[in-house]
Amino acid sequence: MGIYSAYLSRLSTMFTKIAPKRFLFSIFLITTFIGLTLTNLKEADQLFADIQNQISDSLGWLIILLTNMFLVFVIYLAFSKHKTIILGGPDAKPEFSRVNWIAMLFSAGLGVGLLFYGVAEPIMHLSSDIIHKEGASFSDKANLSMNLAYLHWGFHGWAIYGVVGLCFGYFAYNNKLPFRVSSFFSGPLTKNIWGRVSLDVIAIIATIFGIATSLGLGANQINSGLSYMGVIEGSFINTVGIIILITLMGLASVVLGLKVGIKILSQINIVLCIIFLSFIFLTGPTSYILDGLVQNLGSYVQKLLSLSTNTQGYSDSSWQNAWTLYYYSWWFAWSPFVGLFIARISYGRSIQEFIIGAVLVPTFIVFIWMGVFGNAAIYQEFIEPASLSTAINNDIAVSLFIFLEQFPFSQVIMWLAIVIILTFFVTSSDSGALVTSMLTAAKKENSKDEPPMILRVIWALSLGVISIVLLAGGGIGALQTSVIVTGVPFAILVSFAARSLLKDLNK
Repeated sequence: MGIYSAYLSRLSTMFTKIAPKRFLFSIFLITTFIGLTLTNLKEADQLFADIQNQISDSLGWLIILLTNMFLVFVIYLAFSKHKTIILGGPDAKPEFSRVNWIAMLFSAGLGVGLLFYGVAEPIMHLSSDIIHKEGASFSDKANLSMNLAYLHWGFHGWAIYGVVGLCFGYFAYNNKLPFRVSSFFSGPLTKNIWGRVSLDVIAIIATIFGIATSLGLGANQINSGLSYMGVIEGSFINTVGIIILITLMGLASVVLGLKVGIKILSQINIVLCIIFLSFIFLTGPTSYILDGLVQNLGSYVQKLLSLSTNTQGYSDSSWQNAWTLYYYSWWFAWSPFVGLFIARISYGRSIQEFIIGAVLVPTFIVFIWMGVFGNAAIYQEFIEPASLSTAINNDIAVSLFIFLEQFPFSQVIMWLAIVIILTFFVTSSDSGALVTSMLTAAKKENSKDEPPMILRVIWALSLGVISIVLLAGGGIGALQTSVIVTGVPFAILVSFAARSLLKDLNK
């Protein structure tokens, strides 16, 4: 009887560490979505496509406007009178070195998307008939394709992360509030418990579906790559098996905690990425890549205003919906996850240092990555027209491996790519589970404490389940729809959060 009582007491203590309304409301919404999708698989695909088109057509202008506003906002903060404010107060000291800090926020902030689209996106833009003027030369097409890739992966996306991260860091460390989106706001809405819960649940749902999208893309790419290499048969069942395997790896990492599992995995991830990037740069068309990088960066800066405000308002917006709006919504869907995570690891950083480290540095790393892989892929397309673009348009998930086949030691480098995708996959999964656990944990006195183990386990497993359901319900189209549906509401929330942050800073 004593053992039974002790067990019940321990179980009761465990659940007192959970914020029940936030946790149960989120689980209810996610479970309802899973149930409806699984019982209507045939209709789900068309429904996802219709929802995506409707939101993109109606609110595309708003997403583009807000994204540009956040970029202007972080530039202002970086040079304003607030730039010297330290997250945690004037005596706060950084918890991690700059190298580890950059490694963790880069690994968590990008995930598998950069490997999935690093080769595919520039080539798909290059071969598109919609975005290029009639009679445009190969050089003009290539340059515009790289400019668009930079637009989708550059300053704008990281500025979204920067705004959300600053809100989390400032209100948690300086105002001693819990790591929750509701902490960003004051007023009638947040005075009511269900008002605060609703704000937090929007962030939780956006986080879950944003990360599930990346996990689904990563598993799809691993499956396609292994199938292309003749290791396994490309099938949905094998994709599910890969998601299960990586979910369990992410679970193990998140159980180890931030300072062991996630930190070490991020370091390994960065080292492997440097090796991979260096190999492509040195064994590929090095001079062509360098010429392209210089021209791409100059052209991007020159055309930044027109590129970033283009809504395709006077033409067919299908391309815009499938690319720019999808990307921006994805950044917004990921922003509560990445924003909270980089805030958690940025204790002791000034606002200016935070913006440089979380916006400027990752953007230039992305430019180099996209510049090397994108220009090397464009070179292949230039030497053998339609060789790469035809294959990519047939199956985007296999694009990286078709590209790598042209390099020396192709089998070795393909396996390296698989390992990097796995590490990105796991860092996204474990960081996402950690952040969602923090959002659904009970309020603590010390905001740097690890969230309860039970929450980390539940959310790590949930990410894998949702990825599988989305792929079953509509494949990549369903993944894209999920980030648009969850990203748009959070984009509107972030705009009010930025206003609230500025108001508090001015006090």
